[in-house]
Amino acid sequence: MITIYDIAKETGFSAPTVSKALNGTGGLSQTTRQKILEAAESMGYKPNFAARALSTKKSYLIGIIFEDKYMARGFEHPLFGGVLTHIRNNLEANGYDSIFLSHTINEHSVNSYIEHCQLRDVDAVVIINPYEDYQQLSELAATGLPCVSCNDIIPGIPTVITDNVAAGYQAGKYLLGKGHTKVGYISGYTNENSKAGSERLVGLRKAYEEAGIDIPDTNVAIRSYWSREEGYNAMGYLLKQNPDITAIFAANDDIAIGAMNYCKDQGMKIPEDMSVIGFDDESFSEFYQPQLTSFRQNRELIAEVSNIILMNQIIGAPIPEIKRIPADFIERSSVCGPRTRQF
Repeated sequence: MITIYDIAKETGFSAPTVSKALNGTGGLSQTTRQKILEAAESMGYKPNFAARALSTKKSYLIGIIFEDKYMARGFEHPLFGGVLTHIRNNLEANGYDSIFLSHTINEHSVNSYIEHCQLRDVDAVVIINPYEDYQQLSELAATGLPCVSCNDIIPGIPTVITDNVAAGYQAGKYLLGKGHTKVGYISGYTNENSKAGSERLVGLRKAYEEAGIDIPDTNVAIRSYWSREEGYNAMGYLLKQNPDITAIFAANDDIAIGAMNYCKDQGMKIPEDMSVIGFDDESFSEFYQPQLTSFRQNRELIAEVSNIILMNQIIGAPIPEIKRIPADFIERSSVCGPRTRQF
């Protein structure tokens, strides 16, 4: 097995210098670091993580908490699946491996997140769409273990989240620009910690309030799940409450497609009779007819910023409480100006 002493002999640098280059520490010049790294690669050097953990008192293992109670999409979720992929890539680039954490380690044992983190000896935790164990997660962070949340706002834990209010505001301005004064809003489950659905509504209402237009509660449907079925049923509910609605802003693309399907089943045309905006820009959205106007969350940047915050916590550097990432507006063909519907 190739050791740092072999690399030191080959390059002419001291073993401590080689160690700094391999671990990305120390004030080495780029030339020195590059020479050592190239030598290590050519010699087939493989780091001994067990010895590294003993010497640094670190496991180089990051725990990931990922649950899926209300989305029912698992790793196929357009935001969380992508964030997980990029988080893993970023962690590996920093020399860390990852492991999923949960309450249940086996069918006979239910443990808290704190107990599971202690059992797995993780150096830090990434939280993505957890169950509603917010108090327990805050207690986890209070132990001093570095944590970052990629969606939910949890007291005591830094959060990286899409700027949902700004996106909702942009959707409202866009619909107003098309002439829509009677709009509806549909979202899945939301609470004081998981605020994506409620924040997008805040932004939408802000745009309309600036135009002197109120969006009544009867034009808003908050459902239990973020699914097409919920979107379908919610669209029927809203049209019964206010048949004059001419546009819908849906908090995700699945809900938007469900709403569009309901309208089509009633003989309505999209967008002539009902304009629709979704959120997440799922892969099917570009191919649905008509193509769905939507917002694309920046999964790569969310993961990158989350990783930076986590690494800064590990070394004791300052971190922000909340970092909001802009979403990209994707204009397609599911929105046009309103018209008087003919039945």
